[in-house]
Amino acid sequence: MIPTIQSKLPQAGTTIFTIMSTLAAEHNAINLGQGFPDFAMNAALSELVSKAMADGHNQYVHMNGLPVLREAIAQKIKQLYGNPVSANDEITITPGATYALYTAFTAMLQPGDEVIVFEPAYDCYIPAIELNGAKAVTIPLTPGTYKIDQALTRAAITPKTKAILINSPHNPSGAVLEEDDIAFLTDITSNTNLFIISDEVYEHLIFDGKKHLSILQYPHLYERSFVTFSFGKVYNCTGWKTGYCVAPPALMKEFRKIHQFNAFTVFGPVQYALAAFLKDEAEYLELGSRLQQKRDYFKNLMAQTKFEPLPSYGSYFQIYSYANISDEKEYDMAVRLTKNYGVTTIPVSAFYKNPVENKVLRFCFSKKESTLEAAVERLLKL
Repeated sequence: MIPTIQSKLPQAGTTIFTIMSTLAAEHNAINLGQGFPDFAMNAALSELVSKAMADGHNQYVHMNGLPVLREAIAQKIKQLYGNPVSANDEITITPGATYALYTAFTAMLQPGDEVIVFEPAYDCYIPAIELNGAKAVTIPLTPGTYKIDQALTRAAITPKTKAILINSPHNPSGAVLEEDDIAFLTDITSNTNLFIISDEVYEHLIFDGKKHLSILQYPHLYERSFVTFSFGKVYNCTGWKTGYCVAPPALMKEFRKIHQFNAFTVFGPVQYALAAFLKDEAEYLELGSRLQQKRDYFKNLMAQTKFEPLPSYGSYFQIYSYANISDEKEYDMAVRLTKNYGVTTIPVSAFYKNPVENKVLRFCFSKKESTLEAAVERLLKL
């Protein structure tokens, strides 16, 4: 008898990013779907990795992350958010932010717990919750603005609610948390046992004079939070899959119990390189203005088409409506654009557990200008 696996994710298939990127390759389409830059990362950072390997830094580093890197992150957090976190007790380097999110859920959740998830939501959230025997309680963000619906959120909290998951700047919409959102989170979590999981991988990709409101800068929220970040999104090296989690000591202690038996540690030479590169504050402080230029350039090009932009204040992405072009479902529209016009996008309906059709697609504008120009040239044939 050949053994079979009883799936822990029976409803899960291949991720939409893999599906659309494979389709893009098959049809030689310009891939504005998956969120990665097609321009070179900073050569100085690459050289620092090579130097670290040549200098012999090729063995295990500390389980919690290279101490000098954690110290550099702690200094950055204190400077940006006024929070004097402990490099030793509150920061752990991880193989990517997705790993950090999963580890936080695993450390915190028990079977039967509920987690509030705002949709559209990045596709790793709900599987991570379900794999830990918990239930994702999904709440739709307001269509168009993608603001948190406070009344729906308050009504969704039950004795089983264990945590609230937030993401700002938001993927896929580019929406950002405002002060009224922070006040609401403070109100609904005060004098409760609720945790907050905050996905802040796009912290520096923020536009139009907006400020990133990190959970780290609000002590009454941070005391109950796991906050995750990504170096890949900051330094245009998404394939490095290197990030970190920040949490109060008691929470981080439980996080590290899981981490030590899973990844244990992260690629060493990259950690040495990042520790040195973080000294150049301009590299991350100027990132928002550089990416805003790309967003604006793409938006100006897209003004020639029939697609209508929705506001994007951060991230790599902008959502566009095709409501005045077609009545097709979002997945069908995305497939047709790839096959017939050679431009790949992501249907926003894929960011819902049960697809919601608003006739919108996600475009990644973190590309070379020539890539964006070629994509819009093809879209003009629609």
